Amino acid sequence: MDAFYASVEQRDNPEYRGKPIVVGGSPEGRGGVVAAASYEARKFGVRSAMPSKKAQQLCPHVIFVRPRFPVYREVSQKIREIFHRYTDLIEPLSLDEAYLDVTQDKPGIGSAIAIAQQIKQAIREELQLTASAGISVNKFVAKIASDMQKPDGLTFIAPDQVEDFMEKLPVEKFFGVGRVTAEKMKRMNLHTGADLKRLTENDLVQHFGKTGRFYYRIVRGIDEREVQPHRETKSLGAEDTFAFDLTTVDEMNAELDKIAVTVTERLKKYNLKGRTVTLKIKYSDFRQITRNQSFPHPVGDLETIAGAAKQLLLKTEPDDVKIRLLGITLSNFNEEPPGESRQLTLF
Repeated sequence: MDAFYASVEQRDNPEYRGKPIVVGGSPEGRGGVVAAASYEARKFGVRSAMPSKKAQQLCPHVIFVRPRFPVYREVSQKIREIFHRYTDLIEPLSLDEAYLDVTQDKPGIGSAIAIAQQIKQAIREELQLTASAGISVNKFVAKIASDMQKPDGLTFIAPDQVEDFMEKLPVEKFFGVGRVTAEKMKRMNLHTGADLKRLTENDLVQHFGKTGRFYYRIVRGIDEREVQPHRETKSLGAEDTFAFDLTTVDEMNAELDKIAVTVTERLKKYNLKGRTVTLKIKYSDFRQITRNQSFPHPVGDLETIAGAAKQLLLKTEPDDVKIRLLGITLSNFNEEPPGESRQLTLF
């Protein structure tokens, strides 16, 4: 999806259309962080994960909008319903992004390009939003292609174009290459896929660890990862970044109660319980910590989850701090504690 959160806000609020807006953060107080920026704001250099103070410096007339995550989740579900008209092999990456395997498409269209065009048209007509699609023979290349002509783009990389495409790709576009790794590569005079291709697999592993094997294969257009529609859920949670710092334990506990409600609703939706509750805290200086508690048996009720999060908070001595973000996550789903046996069932 194109600038998903910001585009939903512009769709639902005509006064935001054509104007630079950011979702998340605040121009007052300590500000917070940009969750999404409209394309009008991006022209000024505003990007997601940027401190909102920086966003306002770059674009003084930017409009700050409070996130409405329940609305974004609802829209995301409608987008998935459109996907399911064409295939059930859908691997969601987030609310606004997914892989689709259309090798065997439900309507029998037989053309990935035509399917992408129809999906984009349905999203535009039914949801008044735009999406960009990347089409190719594997996940990596399709993902890169989807970003090439945003917004409202469609890019097809044919099988015989893949290697040439990868050779010309800047190293910072490669999966797993963050800012630090990109800088290391450039110090080694590695600027493009073609530069990486000159190194042996052993060279890449020596310099970049196990990920070097991925670089070696992907620069040659080899990515055999399948679209996985039923990936095992390892954890489930929710968090919130606040417009103003929380400075009292009462404020923090009240927000933890709200977050715990969201977490328990999601657990019920997926029929999950977990043994480990993790509390995430980000302070006003961007320092971040996590604390966790494990139970003898899986839990999923609001009282236990909220209570555990509050106890974990107290252990961090929260009286003289300023908190910008809180989160609660459950993990170790339906697992028995070590040392306990479980009877197997035959079907």
